Amino acid sequence: MKIALITDAWQPQVNGVVTTLVELVRELEDLGHRVEVIHPGLFKTRPCPGYAGIDLAIRPKALLSAKMDALQPDAIHIATEGPLGWAARGYCLKRGLQFTTAFHTKFPEILNAALKIPLSWGYALFRHFHKPSSGVMVPTNGVLNMLEKRGFRNLRSWTHGVDTELFAFYPEARLYPPMGTLVRPVSLFVGRVSYEKNIDTFLALDIPGTKVVCGVGPLEASLKERYPQVRWLGVLPRDELARVYAAADVFVFPSRSETFGLVMLEAMACGTPVAAYPVDGPLEVLGKPDGSCHGGVMDQDLKQASYQAMQVPRHAARARALDFSWEHAAQLFERHLVPAHAQAEVKTTAVQALT
Repeated sequence: MKIALITDAWQPQVNGVVTTLVELVRELEDLGHRVEVIHPGLFKTRPCPGYAGIDLAIRPKALLSAKMDALQPDAIHIATEGPLGWAARGYCLKRGLQFTTAFHTKFPEILNAALKIPLSWGYALFRHFHKPSSGVMVPTNGVLNMLEKRGFRNLRSWTHGVDTELFAFYPEARLYPPMGTLVRPVSLFVGRVSYEKNIDTFLALDIPGTKVVCGVGPLEASLKERYPQVRWLGVLPRDELARVYAAADVFVFPSRSETFGLVMLEAMACGTPVAAYPVDGPLEVLGKPDGSCHGGVMDQDLKQASYQAMQVPRHAARARALDFSWEHAAQLFERHLVPAHAQAEVKTTAVQALT
């Protein structure tokens, strides 16, 4: 099958959405599909206001339409709600094509935190964006239920995975020489240093040892000034990142607005347990249907969660990560796709039945 994947998030951006899509494309190609990714690098771009390192396509409609006309895909998936996402949505609606979408990020919360835009406005816009989608793929049941209550329809439960070879298991926390000798325990955060990550809460925790942050973002400069004792590593290649995960004693995930949280899986795959709030992403990654917690600790008191998570055996964290695979995620995605020309196919079948 020839699949068009349209996304505003792609390499060289570094975030969970990009990781998800890169892994998804690799798995779909292993399944025998041809995947054409339409991404910002194919267009003229400009930096996203307030988000250094994220470039957005400028007026992509005409070029996107030409690329889609040339491709003639069997299935179309719109992964993001940025300029390319809106252009692809318009293209499909104009030509009567069916498509699927995904809800990767709680952008209404980001807009509310950064610009004070009311949540109701943000969700109204996103509900409008996803309304014509034949299937909105959502990575956690908690987010799916939230969107359903906000009037979203055609929701499809999806999931994500982790590369357990790249993020290899170590029974004890290792040394990472570039960081030098650190006072233990080492508490790690990996992700965008941005509004929605609630990283301030982690940095302000009164816990012993050393805090390490791996990532960049719009709050980086101000937080570095306020927390000079924190080790700031910036963005690292993924093989180096795996070594950082393996060097930590606990991975602290302070966000309350994640739709999933791939970094938790990556940390656990290396054997590093997770401390988090009991909210959508962690509930999916750490929790099981029976209400138990595996691979880390969830608590409304993040300090207590951090202390308790350090007692979780590293092999237990690894075991929970093994419950997730990109192969399974790609197979689910494949099942949720719809034929782009489904309506035309239905009409053709009906005519054939009458002749």
